[in-house]
Amino acid sequence: MEFKIILDFLKKLKKNNNREWFTENKTKFVEAKDAFEPAVQKLIDEISKFDKSLADVQAKQCIYRIYRDIRFSKDKTPYKTNLGAVMGEGGRKSTKAFYYIQLEPGDNSFIAGGLYMPEADKLKKIRQEIDYNSDDLRKILNKKSFKDYFPELEGEKLKKAPKGYSPDDPNIELLKYKSYIVVHRFKDTQVVADDFGKNCVKIFKEMKPFNDFLNTAIS
Repeated sequence: MEFKIILDFLKKLKKNNNREWFTENKTKFVEAKDAFEPAVQKLIDEISKFDKSLADVQAKQCIYRIYRDIRFSKDKTPYKTNLGAVMGEGGRKSTKAFYYIQLEPGDNSFIAGGLYMPEADKLKKIRQEIDYNSDDLRKILNKKSFKDYFPELEGEKLKKAPKGYSPDDPNIELLKYKSYIVVHRFKDTQVVADDFGKNCVKIFKEMKPFNDFLNTAIS
């Protein structure tokens, strides 16, 4: 029920993305926010049962603000039309592999995990770990239950081999990534279903070995 409240508000916001409407409907935003925070906390509590690094993480550390930074954007609409949360050690400021949820109407909701655009030194370490232990990563990525949720890695890739690696390297396509992210998308009907939270936890659990590989690389 809490997820329906969230999608309903965001659907209306998408049609009325202006400060006047938002101000007039602030109570609806508060309702959506008040539904999202405990839902995120419940996910954190469940994830922490198999990933102890989230044991002390609080939802309020994880949730992004709905207000857009429009200073350098051509799009001047003031509000995001989604609610998102990074669930990782340190919340949304996590420097390690994370679990992510984003709710957005129009069948645009998804959960994700991994590392998005890591700093150069971390990216170098990840590539080195792939170079040394590609079999371990391939085993994770090719596991049937993993591929059922995450058919492939997502994110921007280099056009050429990264510095220090041969274009003929057998792992070159894995080494070209600038981010190491997996994504699973949901339709609105799945988001408002009673078992949505439970399904998210199951998928996040399948994601954990991928996050572990990345965290080992950058530690």
